[in-house]
Amino acid sequence: MPYVTIDGLKYHYSARLPVDREPEQAVVFIHGSGGSHLLWESQINYLGREFLAIAVDLPGHGNSGGTPLGTIEGYSEFISAFSECVIGFPFFLAGHSMGGAVALDFALNYQDRLAGLILIGTGSRLRVLPAVLEQFGNGVVPEDLPALMYRKGAPEAVIKAARQDMENAGPAVFYSDMTACDKFDVGGRLGEIDLPALAVTGDQDKMTPVKYSQFLAENLKRGYYEVIEEAGHMLMLEQPGKLNTAISNFLMKYCR
Repeated sequence: MPYVTIDGLKYHYSARLPVDREPEQAVVFIHGSGGSHLLWESQINYLGREFLAIAVDLPGHGNSGGTPLGTIEGYSEFISAFSECVIGFPFFLAGHSMGGAVALDFALNYQDRLAGLILIGTGSRLRVLPAVLEQFGNGVVPEDLPALMYRKGAPEAVIKAARQDMENAGPAVFYSDMTACDKFDVGGRLGEIDLPALAVTGDQDKMTPVKYSQFLAENLKRGYYEVIEEAGHMLMLEQPGKLNTAISNFLMKYCR
């Protein structure tokens, strides 16, 4: 498991690249609230056959050191330092939910370092229900939240595993991350981003509905969106094959 040291702290990431040739391009995946690199296992294994594919654990998440940073801007600065140490520029930046917010903020501040954006189950504004924030703030995982993250009819075992993952990450991490999401709003600045951008949403996403990706595609200068059928908010786990194909097609089109 590779680590990189930044300002005296060790941060973890997973990576894969082609074994017999130079990678076409690099793509960095950023997880959402309370997540880790493990959410991207399918994408890393699939895309790593053609690209340098990296999934990073944000500070205070997964196997990384430090503590949750509490702001989207803070995580964006971390990605800046991480990318300088690990891959150089330009690269594609992919993010899910909160990770998509980090990707958008990074593009607004470091556009020249990017080859493109992949925005998965996210939006330019990520308001969180006050009741959800309150429960996390009180150290409680909301009972109905795991079920909202998956498509209708998802197996109970999947919902149970999601609830356990939330408990393992800890309510404090989710509270910090979701507070950061709740303050995020760059809807009025999307026109400043002049990069190829793919916005992908599950057709049954209750947390960041399809209209969020439509808005991104309509307001980014070079954006378009794609809807993955039979998927909720966690489409990288629910429909990994369809998502992998969408990302791979986008990367091959815009590699430079």
